[in-house]
Amino acid sequence: MAQLVKLLDYVSRYENDLSRYPTQYIRLKNSQWIRMKTQWEHGADLSDWRQIPEEPEEPVEQTEEGKWYSPLFRLFGNRKARSEDVGPIEAEKERQDEADVFDFNPNIIYHPKNLEQLRKLYLDQLYHFQLKWASSTMLERSKLDAGFMRDSLLRSFTQRLPDSYLLFYYPILKVKKAPVELDILLITPIECLCISVLEGEDAAAFIGDGERFWTKKFGDEESRVLNPLIGLNRMEKIVSGIFASQNIEFPIKKLIISRNGYIDYPGMPFDTAVIDRRMYEEWFSSLRKSTVPMKFNQFKAAQSILDVGQTTAVSRLFEEQIEQGQPDTIE
Repeated sequence: MAQLVKLLDYVSRYENDLSRYPTQYIRLKNSQWIRMKTQWEHGADLSDWRQIPEEPEEPVEQTEEGKWYSPLFRLFGNRKARSEDVGPIEAEKERQDEADVFDFNPNIIYHPKNLEQLRKLYLDQLYHFQLKWASSTMLERSKLDAGFMRDSLLRSFTQRLPDSYLLFYYPILKVKKAPVELDILLITPIECLCISVLEGEDAAAFIGDGERFWTKKFGDEESRVLNPLIGLNRMEKIVSGIFASQNIEFPIKKLIISRNGYIDYPGMPFDTAVIDRRMYEEWFSSLRKSTVPMKFNQFKAAQSILDVGQTTAVSRLFEEQIEQGQPDTIE
């Protein structure tokens, strides 16, 4: 499963430590699958998996100097400076506390009859948990749009692509202090794919030209859609600028894709690939076959985008105070 690093402007666990969370995720995914599969093969009752534990509250910790270290510090302090501020012992405790969040337990809603059903059940549950990781941390939470639970493209990318792929799904970045929403960024170990999606009715045809709008035809009906090259070229320019500012050399490729439609534009620029329903499965299969492990440059590229990402979230502490009817001020 590709790792959902950033979703819109939601707070993401990957923002805390991109160098650690991807490997944590892979270990979690594999170990829990082995556990679940082994229990199922031995006829064990999987109902024990029904309860998904709540995230633990963080205890107040004490440093070697005897000063109490409160989780409130993390709320108002610089998250990147935590380890330096609290010392190696406390930083390790913090990492252990945060690792508890990865105690993923699938919610078994039916008893699978075969291995394929078991695998589908597991991946569906893991997808739901990925959405949680992409919209919350231990201290903050973003309001998740329920539509993402039914987003077939997002589900396809996360469930069917390799673990080594890092996905930014319509991320909102701060460019010159202004929020800019991009389309899809898929950062593989070897390149960054800028993807613009054209989707409509099954077998609809998108006819392009050099104007601001393209024509979509479906049967006898015609309508106009915004030229996807406009947003795609802007996205490539923004991403290449981010990479250049950080001295990151990482290939960027532009694609326009349509899973269920046809794209016809003879004047398509040479640096942009078109993937419509005639070749989508072949293209997607080629992505799935990748066995290249994660690379250092891939992490640098993803981190540089995360660094300029916009985040909109509320503090869980304040949210709980409001729910309990308590004042949102600290005396």
